[in-house]
Amino acid sequence: MLEQIKNQTPGFFEQLVLDLLVKMGYGGNREDAAMVTKISHDGGIDGIIKEDRLGLDMIYIQAKRWENTVQKPEIQKFRGALSERGATKGIFITTSDFSAGAKESARNAKIVLIDGTELCHLMIEFGVGVSIKTVYEIKRLDTDYFTTES
Repeated sequence: MLEQIKNQTPGFFEQLVLDLLVKMGYGGNREDAAMVTKISHDGGIDGIIKEDRLGLDMIYIQAKRWENTVQKPEIQKFRGALSERGATKGIFITTSDFSAGAKESARNAKIVLIDGTELCHLMIEFGVGVSIKTVYEIKRLDTDYFTTES
């Protein structure tokens, strides 16, 4: 799955991230809840999504379709972009992983880090980019049904 994601365009990846967050329950529906910022010169913000259906707070997103480990300076740039917008919450998603310094920098702010492995797990859990092949239904006797009350 990760290889399929890496073979797509950066724009596709940004859309995928927003689709996943909507499926996870952020914002409500795709059209109303989320937007991708301009592809270039986005000021370090790739997308914005409402935290809930009412839009009481916004979450800013950085999506990096990378091979190399995300280092601390990238998180610091994202923190700066959040600060410039007066934002308090961010999600940084990558197809690679994060260095210890990057994790430490995010821990000191309200930034959630999602690496490539976790991204794939979330996509499977929330049904983004996957389809159900087979469902098995196993039945058991419902003894409560047969219990009569006097």
